[in-house]
Amino acid sequence: MIIPENERSDKPLDTEQLIYHPDMKRANEWILTEYQAPVRDVCIFVPCSRKKPYHESPSHRIFDRVIFGALKPENVHIVVFGTCGVTPRELDTEYPFMDYKFMLGRCDVPKIKRDFIKMETERLVRYLEKTRNNYKHRIAYCIGDFRTAMENAVEMTDIHVNIVPKKGSISENITMDKKFIYGSLNQKNYLQDFADAINMVAGNPTRDVGADNEATVNDNDWYIL
Repeated sequence: MIIPENERSDKPLDTEQLIYHPDMKRANEWILTEYQAPVRDVCIFVPCSRKKPYHESPSHRIFDRVIFGALKPENVHIVVFGTCGVTPRELDTEYPFMDYKFMLGRCDVPKIKRDFIKMETERLVRYLEKTRNNYKHRIAYCIGDFRTAMENAVEMTDIHVNIVPKKGSISENITMDKKFIYGSLNQKNYLQDFADAINMVAGNPTRDVGADNEATVNDNDWYIL
C-alpha cells in the first residue's frame, strides 16, 4: 500500500485540481524515490485510461494485443503516464491510481495544461534517469500533451525513447474541426507504428495490425465520451 487509508487526503479526486492533489503527488514521489523498477529488455510507456484499473480497460487491452503479440511478458515492463503522473502498471490497483475520475484532456484551463506539461516532464525525466540501467529499449505511445511531456523529457536527458506514432502518421490524421485534432490512438496507422516499433526491438518482421479499428470508441477517446 503506497498511502495508508488513515493518511489519505479528503480532497476529491474528480476535479481539475487533480494534478495538484496531495495524494497523487505523494504517490508519484514514492514511485520516483522508493519504487524499484524491474530489469527488462523493453519498457513501453502508454497513456492512462478512463476505466480503472488500466490493465482491464478497452484501450489497454488493445495495447496489450499489440505488445504481447511481439514480446513475452517477462521481457517487457509497461509504465502508464499522463493524468496519473508516472505509474508502473503493476501498481494500477493501488490508491490513488485506481480512484481518480478526472480526465485531463477535458480541461480547458491554460494554466493547468501548462502546469501539467511542466510537472509531467519533470516526473518523466526523473523516471528515465532512475531507470537508466533497467531497460535496453524504450517505446512511448502517445499524442497531445502527453507526447509533449515525453518529448521534453527525452530532450532533457540523453536517454533514447522511440516515440510513436510517427509525426507523418499524426499529420495524416489531424482534423482541425475535432475537439482533439489528433484523433484516436485506436486508428490503424497509429497502431501500426506502435506495432512496428515493438517488432523492431523484438527482432520480428513487420506485421499488419489487422482490421481498421478507427470506428471503435475506446476509453482513451475522451473527446467523444
